[in-house]
Amino acid sequence: MDTLPYAVRTSFPILFLLVPAVGALLSCHRRNRTRPAAEVWQRWWAVGALGFGSLWVAVAFLAAPSGMADAIGFAHSPFQFEIACANIGFALLGFRAASASPRERLTSGLAAAAFLWGAAGGHLHQWFAHGDHAAGNTGGILANDLLIPAVMIALAARDLRREARATRSADDTRTAHAARTARPAA
Repeated sequence: MDTLPYAVRTSFPILFLLVPAVGALLSCHRRNRTRPAAEVWQRWWAVGALGFGSLWVAVAFLAAPSGMADAIGFAHSPFQFEIACANIGFALLGFRAASASPRERLTSGLAAAAFLWGAAGGHLHQWFAHGDHAAGNTGGILANDLLIPAVMIALAARDLRREARATRSADDTRTAHAARTARPAA
């Protein structure tokens, strides 16, 4: 893997942002209008970015833990297995979110944020405190750690607001109808 140019090694994780974005754009372009665009984006993002992105990290840490530690610029550690297992959990959350409610997708985004934003903080600390510019510490993986949960949370929050507006509108319509059809008191 060290024979690949640095730009390729650091940029590979960006595919887990680009593929779902392109898929969502294409799906929104040809979708039926019964499903809101934010929901289409959430599902693509959950499966592509969180699901497959986390699965990739898990498999990489299980199959080549030494290579992953070297790519990040960290010491080899038994915690690499735990990182793999945590990423399997995030992959499952991402795949589950494809058929979940907006509230469940929000929860998946928050769970991912707890781990990934902590990991991003660790990457940034190693970068600025120790000059760790290893391909697996900065660049694409850092963008993934920051953007995957942020986009999931933002899209789910938007969908929850849309649902709340639709519910309020339906309640207002029922109230207005009830007021029109109510008999006047004698």
